Amino acid sequence: MKKFEEKTIKSEKIFDGKIVQLQVDEVQLPNGKTSQREIIKHPGAVAVIAITKENKIVFVEQYRKPLEKSLIEIPAGKLEPGENPMIAAIRELEEETGYSTNSLSFVTSFYTSPGFANELLHIYITNDIKKLDNPRPADDDEFVELVELTLDEAKQYVEEERIHDAKTAYAVLYLHALERR
Repeated sequence: MKKFEEKTIKSEKIFDGKIVQLQVDEVQLPNGKTSQREIIKHPGAVAVIAITKENKIVFVEQYRKPLEKSLIEIPAGKLEPGENPMIAAIRELEEETGYSTNSLSFVTSFYTSPGFANELLHIYITNDIKKLDNPRPADDDEFVELVELTLDEAKQYVEEERIHDAKTAYAVLYLHALERR
């Protein structure tokens, strides 16, 4: 057994939705006792730090039902099964912002909530974006508004908690670090 490994004794699928699956696992702990783990299975996601020629960061504002409020976020979306994350990142950039790019660079990947979910988020960056004449249509249930901010404005939005999600806060911190180099 690996250090701290929890061996699955039994797994029960509770919900199989459009985006996530929920399962409850009974596990054997490293000390031999048992416990339950509620686990969300997610196909993974992508996000894009997109910067305009005017050196503004492209964000979208959208309502987040679990929070009952709108947030300002970098463009992002879930992966389709077997989809290349870079292709998905371009698709999400186009759908949510009307911008596209031929030049994406990988920044990092991280688990969003490893205590209960397996979602792995891949972040890319581009400063070579162009507005599309005929942008991809947004998803039927997605309503977003384009917001372009300077880095200083984005930092202020973090302080005001208008930017208040991990991927977008990471993006602002990443750009701040690049600026300081």
